This record gives sequence, C-alpha cells and structure tokens, in this order.
Amino acid sequence: MSLKGFESEKAEIASTIIADNSCDGVYSHGLNRFPVIIKLVDEGVINPHTQPVKLNSMGALEQWDGQLGFGPINASIAMNRAVELSGEYGLGCVALKNTTHWLRGGTYGLISANAGCIGICMTNTFPNMPPWGGTESRLGNNPLIISIPQKNGRHVLLDMAQSQFSFGKLQTYSLAGKRLPVMGGYDADGDITDDPNAILNGGEVLPMGFWKGSGLSIAIDMVVSALSVGRSTFDLRIDRQDTGISQVFIAINPVAYAGKDYADTYIANMSEYIKTTSKMAGVSDILYPGERVVKEREVNLRDGIPVNPEIWETVLKI
Repeated sequence: MSLKGFESEKAEIASTIIADNSCDGVYSHGLNRFPVIIKLVDEGVINPHTQPVKLNSMGALEQWDGQLGFGPINASIAMNRAVELSGEYGLGCVALKNTTHWLRGGTYGLISANAGCIGICMTNTFPNMPPWGGTESRLGNNPLIISIPQKNGRHVLLDMAQSQFSFGKLQTYSLAGKRLPVMGGYDADGDITDDPNAILNGGEVLPMGFWKGSGLSIAIDMVVSALSVGRSTFDLRIDRQDTGISQVFIAINPVAYAGKDYADTYIANMSEYIKTTSKMAGVSDILYPGERVVKEREVNLRDGIPVNPEIWETVLKI
C-alpha cells in the first residue's frame, strides 16, 4: 500500500514521529507541520520513494546521501547507524547530505539516548537569520541537539535553534494568539519586538545570545557541510527551502569503561544541584534540558494531545 507515495512501513515511521512530536508538546514540528509536509511532497521537494545510501566510510565516520527523501526517516536511519558504529568503535558519526527538514531534532537525540549513548546532532538550514550586526538573512538558525541517557527514560535533551525562537515556536505563539515571553526578533521596520506575527511577516529573527548564536550558527554550518561534503547555507540561499541540506549525527558509547549506568549519577547530582538554587519571583521549578518535554508528554498521554482547530480543519481537507 502507498500513502502519498510512502510505502506503508515508511508511512508508519513518519506518522509515529509526527505524533510523538505533538505528544511531547513540540506542536510546531508535529501535527502543525503536517500540511506543509504534504505540500512539499506534492511539489516534489520531498521524494517519498528514496532511501539514504552510504557513499564513503572511514572507521567510525561515514558519509551518506539522503537523496531528498523524507528528512525524519533519513535522520532516523543516520542516527541508528551512528549508534551501531558506536557499539564497534565507542563512537559513531554519520554525516548526511542532500536531505530534507528533519522536523524536531530532539527525535534523533532520543534515539541515541534510548540506546544508552550520548547523542550529538546538528543541521544547517536555508538562510533565515541575519548575522549579528547585519540586516539581511545570511545564516541558518542551524539547530544543535545534545542528549544524555538516563535509565528511567527521563533523558537530558538539549534541542535548540540558534535563533532566540525557532520559526516553529514563533508559529506556535502566533496560532495561540500570544506574545513571546522575551524579545524574539525585529519587525519590518527594524524595531525589536515580542510580537511573533511582526517577526514572521516581513521581520527578522534575533540570534540567540546575539553574537554567540550568530557565531555558533556559522560554525555548525561549516561542520555539517564539510563532513557530509554537502551544501552549506550559502549554497541553499537560492532555493529558500529546507531541501538538500546537510546534517551530522554522533553517538558516543562509553559503556565499556564507565558502565551501563554511567550518566545517572552525574545527572542526578547536577539536577539536584540546579533545582535547589534560590529562585526568581514567579519561578516554581528549575528544569534540566528536556524535563519540560517529559512533563508535557505525561500530561498529554493522560489528558489527550491538544490540537489547534485551524490546523485540524486543514488536515481534514487534505
């Protein structure tokens, strides 16, 4: 059976990733993204028929070509391969070129963490953010993910774009009719704003940490394009789409010398250390990276996943 060109097994993987993203509270890269995915498949930007292929290897390092397949499937294959390599070498690195948007990068950090490995993955994007001090979009917001496993499944998961807010998060605030909690970008007149609509409609996002987010974006783009021998943000500037992008997936497996529970003690100590700090007014809890996602999943599994009515109506019409 073929679903929008996806064989049933691929469709199952893709739909599970989309549903899990919404269940974890990352609505912008879950169901909210589904109409865009279908549009890109219909336009031929995403090729549902292809599989990533290995091009080169050198020990623990491999280069793959995503062949413009569905990004989440390509990324899942790449991270699982990095985990497999880490079992042989202690570390595995798969550099993937010519792929499409991976939706939520944290998905692949969790693949590594669920396998008991520390995970690091990163991607470039089309230019959608000005460098610090600039006024034109010349950088991608190039997400970086770091995951550290815990045996109870409540993994540490840092998942961050290099803009103060990802475009998906801006969409989430826009659909909810809310302003951003802090300034997130510039409006069309160049004035800093916390209005997501003003940023999305002719404005520019703000690099996270100003010059720091700008610099990290540049470094990530250089790493992923060099290791994959793929396209850089500079090369993507003409298309204005997250297609033909470059990614890197790293799994680190120190079990041989640290034991299978190597991370739990460190995480427990650090978690207790940060949570017992005195808190600012209005703050009830200090969260480690990924803890909010765990809490969101628990609530959504209990109460059901909230769905934006406009998105749902759009999905029903597809």
